[in-house]
Amino acid sequence: MVVTTFTQEINSPITPIRLFKALILDSKSLIPKLLPQFVENVVLLQGDDGGVGSIEQVNFTKGNPFEFVKHRIDELDKENMVCKYTMIEGDPLGENLEFISYEVKFEESNNGNCICKMTTNYHGIGDFIVKENDVKDGKDSAMGIYKTVENYLIQNPNLYA
Repeated sequence: MVVTTFTQEINSPITPIRLFKALILDSKSLIPKLLPQFVENVVLLQGDDGGVGSIEQVNFTKGNPFEFVKHRIDELDKENMVCKYTMIEGDPLGENLEFISYEVKFEESNNGNCICKMTTNYHGIGDFIVKENDVKDGKDSAMGIYKTVENYLIQNPNLYA
């Protein structure tokens, strides 16, 4: 198995705790609300409301290239604002990926804003190696979700305070 890792840092004017709450703790309800054209719903299949060991299924709306993905929550550190989760099933894995693991950290920058650090590990089947161009659409989609939530929080400064 070949593991390919990509990292990304995103700066935001929103405080880390607000982004963590919105993007991690409340994503099940917030993402379908803000992006109903893409995400139909998020269903908890197993576990205790999104805690460690929980499995959530994100169902996409008809007309999207993917039908669903399933994520397992591997670590949820509310104090340090870190979430680790793994895509264990779904169309993006295709025939070449066994799973994709993610680590998302929300840190305070020098000016009190947020630096979101994301690490994504693609676990290929056999000798398959993921190239950055192969994951461009997924990264663009994640960035779109991030920016949508960020804009929503800017427009609603008392949410998740």
